Amino acid sequence: MPDPARPTPEALLPAARREGRGHLKVFLGAAPGVGKTYAMLQAARSRAAEGTKVLVGVVETHGRAETEAMLRGLDVLPRRPVYHNGRILQEMDTEALIARRPDLALIDELAHSNLSGGQHDKRWQDVEDVLAAGIDVYTTLNVQHVETLNDTVARITGVRVRETVPDSVLESADEIALIDLSPDELIARLRAGKVYVQDQAARAVANFFAKGNLTALRELAMRTAADRVDAQLQEHMAVHAIEGPWPTQERILVVLPEGSIGRDAVRIAKRSADRARVEWLAVALTSLRAEARAEDSTSPALRLAERLGAEVTVLQADGAAEAELLDFARRHNVRRIVVPRPPVRGFLARRLMPRPQEQVVAGLLRGATRFELTLVTDEDSPGRRTPRAAGPSLPDAGRNFALVAGAVAATTLLAVLADRFIPVFSLSLLYMTMVVAVAARLGRWPSVAAAVLSFLVYNVLFTEPRFSLRIWSQGQFLTLLLFLAASILTGNLAARLRDRAILQRAISDRTRKLYDFSRRAAAAASVDDVVWAAVSHVAAVLECETILLLPDDAGQLAVVGAFPPEDRMEPRETSAARYAYDKGEPAGRGSATLPASRWLFLPLSAAERRIGVLGLTYADGREPAPGDRHLVEALADQVALALERVRLADDLAQSRVLSETERLRVALLSSVSHDLRTPLVSILGAAEGLDQAGLAPDGRAQLVDTIREEGERLDRYIQNLLDMTRLGHGALKPRTTTVDLRELAGAARHRLRGALRDQPVEVAIPADMAPAEVDPVLIEQVLVNILDNARKYAGPRSPIRMSARTERGRAVLVIEDDGPGLPPGAETQVFDMFWRADQGDGGQSGTGLGLAICKGIVEAHGGRIRAEAVHPDGHGTRITLDLPLWNPEVSA
Repeated sequence: MPDPARPTPEALLPAARREGRGHLKVFLGAAPGVGKTYAMLQAARSRAAEGTKVLVGVVETHGRAETEAMLRGLDVLPRRPVYHNGRILQEMDTEALIARRPDLALIDELAHSNLSGGQHDKRWQDVEDVLAAGIDVYTTLNVQHVETLNDTVARITGVRVRETVPDSVLESADEIALIDLSPDELIARLRAGKVYVQDQAARAVANFFAKGNLTALRELAMRTAADRVDAQLQEHMAVHAIEGPWPTQERILVVLPEGSIGRDAVRIAKRSADRARVEWLAVALTSLRAEARAEDSTSPALRLAERLGAEVTVLQADGAAEAELLDFARRHNVRRIVVPRPPVRGFLARRLMPRPQEQVVAGLLRGATRFELTLVTDEDSPGRRTPRAAGPSLPDAGRNFALVAGAVAATTLLAVLADRFIPVFSLSLLYMTMVVAVAARLGRWPSVAAAVLSFLVYNVLFTEPRFSLRIWSQGQFLTLLLFLAASILTGNLAARLRDRAILQRAISDRTRKLYDFSRRAAAAASVDDVVWAAVSHVAAVLECETILLLPDDAGQLAVVGAFPPEDRMEPRETSAARYAYDKGEPAGRGSATLPASRWLFLPLSAAERRIGVLGLTYADGREPAPGDRHLVEALADQVALALERVRLADDLAQSRVLSETERLRVALLSSVSHDLRTPLVSILGAAEGLDQAGLAPDGRAQLVDTIREEGERLDRYIQNLLDMTRLGHGALKPRTTTVDLRELAGAARHRLRGALRDQPVEVAIPADMAPAEVDPVLIEQVLVNILDNARKYAGPRSPIRMSARTERGRAVLVIEDDGPGLPPGAETQVFDMFWRADQGDGGQSGTGLGLAICKGIVEAHGGRIRAEAVHPDGHGTRITLDLPLWNPEVSA
């Protein structure tokens, strides 16, 4: 058990987050002119007199002589000039302020919007940077600039303020100083020209500064400051482990125990909170047993509390719920607890079978010594009894009674047989053992019936006078009473242990299902996988029917999954689903919108956008219990996140495809513009040379050779492009036949005779080697590409070696050169399209498609191609082809 004298880790986290951060003090006012800037400067001068290093970051005096006088003697930071709309204006230099490292910085008008060109759009963001640098900040703020109060101020004054500050900034303030001035005094200052100039002052008094408006703004400022002070008080109590409540701001808590109606309690709590103008909370107590019932009576009261604006919480407690409830009330500094009064029942009934509502009230009466406790009698239905926990049906009760009677009869038969060997007073242990077994098997009430029936049978058969209910001995009477009490007590304990075991199994089963759902949702790779995991697991966890709707291309909701399978909905259900999707609020059964619908629909939202709708319904038409409602909301969030993850993955994959397409397009254009243009230029140049008069025969022959070689090179490039296109579309189908590898090597050398004139090529292919079963045209193109690639990088007069061998019924063809070799890790990249174009070709011509085409052609034959270094130091390149050999048996 946690030590109540020690703070919880959660209570210490806010203080830990503020370590190394500056102290923020906000001077809050109801309206301009109340003296916020003057009060800030006055406080800063006091700090400066104490030796604090104060720096004025920015202070707007608006021409007020009193404010300007307060600035004298303080260190003022020069402002940063900003060119804006043809004028040079002045802004606070945040970077210079942080570089000066003062102890305290004065930054006026927290809601100010910065001019363009700065690091941040808002001044409050600059303040965050200053605080993060460990510098304390004094700043000013009017209540109309608070984000959540903006609409309220607009309704009061008719003026909407455009510059706002998020509430989180005000909530993070370490201190708030309320600068208050009565409406009459503020109007007097306004008319005296101490706020605005005379013509502006007259318009302001008639509009924004009307006395009623100022009174309402003054109240808003006071309540804002009070709320922040109350939050600081709760944090202080949590950090110092102070047991509450403290008699400060009142807060009302309405408790809705399991089995209570509670609507009148909710209404009374709401009226009390409105009269006191304080915050109120609603807590519904539930258990796994309650969630398994056909109806949960706290649901209507809980929905009523939600509609009336309460902060709703569901506490699942299967043990001492009052302890968790009182701890919740202390943590929220609640002073008054409102709880429905339980129905009046007899003393014995309350002791033997206490209801959850009675247990909660009794526990609060014992433990709520520091709280004001209000019991409310629900008068919704004066003649109706409070709903009871669902018990067994009549057939189940008859079956249980028959089992109890059988157990008692069997135990009696065993006792009669044992009566001859065991003393009479020991026979009661047999019946007590039977009562415990009945409690463990059938529950509490069958165990009580077994105890009473055993008491009667034992009295009639085994006490004197026998076969009578009369008792002669006082000792026997006391023994029978103790036997009855002990049987009922042990039976109740065994029944409670049985209930606890059932609940633990239910918790374990639900946890397992939730874990399985999270695992499957996280592993889902497509929308269909997520949809199936969602509907099947929600249906399994909550034992309900589930449906999932997603918008189609036209924006209409369509059923994409259901369990059990369902593909159509009635118009009423469709309207509820559409409302939940459009408004982002629950709709349908159990909600405040379209409750006549059979389904409850919950919106699926992620990343501030709505993805779809999750619906559920129970076969018996009941509403979801509070625990089920919160559970399915958590599951809906997980489903939304899983769908959003799949969508982002698809978008990322599409972006990668587009990026790769763009990369290939750029590389292809580069190849076409450079690698294909080079042989064309050579051909054109040689053709022009042939046209010159007086050209010698040797020169003419040389130009002809150039035209032929460059034409062949151009033909190879175009053939490579065509082959890669055919490979990409799956149109390249090998037409295999038996081919001698020596003939393929000779054909490839002949095609490259011009390019290989200065390159010795050594061919070592055995004459008796079996022929290969390949497409000769395609494999010849593979050899041409590999030899041409080796020629480019091996260097002039460097030998190229070609060999072949048979290995495991396959033909292994190896081509080696003594060039510089491949870069480290490029053994697989060398077969990627345009790889050389990306890496730079070192002045060598080529499209970077040759080896990629080789890989596609070889794999189309069912073979394999790989690249590796020839020498241990990385020099030289070896390309190895694995091709199928001709098999006479298969051919036959």
